[in-house]
Amino acid sequence: MLAAMETRRIPIIDISLADQGAVNRQHVAKQLDRACSEFGFFYLVGHTVSTREMDLLLHLSRQFFSQSTDEKSRIHMSKGGRAWRGYFAVGDELTSGVPDRKEGIYFGSELDESDPRVKRQLPLHGRNQFPEGVDLRTAVIEYMQAVTQLGQTLLALLARGLGLSESFFLDHYTRDPTVLFRIFNYPANASVLEVENSWGVGAHTDYGLLTILKQDDVGGLQVRHGEGWIGVPDIENSFVCNVGDMLERLTNGRYLSALHRVRTTQPRDRISMPLFLDPNFDAVLVPIDGVRPDFDLPHTQVRWDSINPATMTGTYGDYLLRKVGKVFPDLSKEL
Repeated sequence: MLAAMETRRIPIIDISLADQGAVNRQHVAKQLDRACSEFGFFYLVGHTVSTREMDLLLHLSRQFFSQSTDEKSRIHMSKGGRAWRGYFAVGDELTSGVPDRKEGIYFGSELDESDPRVKRQLPLHGRNQFPEGVDLRTAVIEYMQAVTQLGQTLLALLARGLGLSESFFLDHYTRDPTVLFRIFNYPANASVLEVENSWGVGAHTDYGLLTILKQDDVGGLQVRHGEGWIGVPDIENSFVCNVGDMLERLTNGRYLSALHRVRTTQPRDRISMPLFLDPNFDAVLVPIDGVRPDFDLPHTQVRWDSINPATMTGTYGDYLLRKVGKVFPDLSKEL
């Protein structure tokens, strides 16, 4: 049986301080280093992504998910080809072989047929599918651009905290990143039985470098810390950020790709919008010389998939395809 929920809260970091002189910038970098080493998660406040952009996308997302399944399925992922973009219904996505209790839309960088990656027919690259009844196109593209830029700023500060050049991640891995964006809807629980079986998504880790999540105020996100779990409720105008498997690998385990899950217990739908800022699809990730765990901050990691990022071989794209193939086994046959 899993340990009880802890009352601790993951760190809250004000990124605006990083623009207030070198001393403050170094202080924020060290805060990020500590948070990623101990928790693998942190709240981010003081960012420049506008509340208008966030609120508009939440509003449009609720509009989309309120439609019938038939209407939403007009942009089903099965119609997205190798780009793997579009809608999936509740139960279509698996975590550790168990269907999630959520529906969602997959987006990524909007790439037309002239893009070299599309010409090479790389999986997960191409055009997005956008619904006709709800005008998500402009809101999604503008939001992705803003949050991707925020992610690049965060990676620069993380590099500084590791004692590296602030351009380290940009120079080696994210000049041409793999950017994946999801909008998830966790349906409301209508009965006691549903509450008892209310795992919107089971315990898992993220695959890439950095996840930047905007969630609504319904709650339900939990993070594994040591032997227990910490609740991660919404803080107004914040993002929840977390380390992915590749950042754990690059830092030799200094940074923790922490297990997390969602338990939906409320009589309201929950909207969750994670953006995954990941390495270039062709990148070969090699642990960074001289970066080691902080042994004063031991952390207990339970791998959900029995795959240790430290032992991976090949490119990030290879790793990513192996992972997503287990999430959508039927669709993966097309890749």
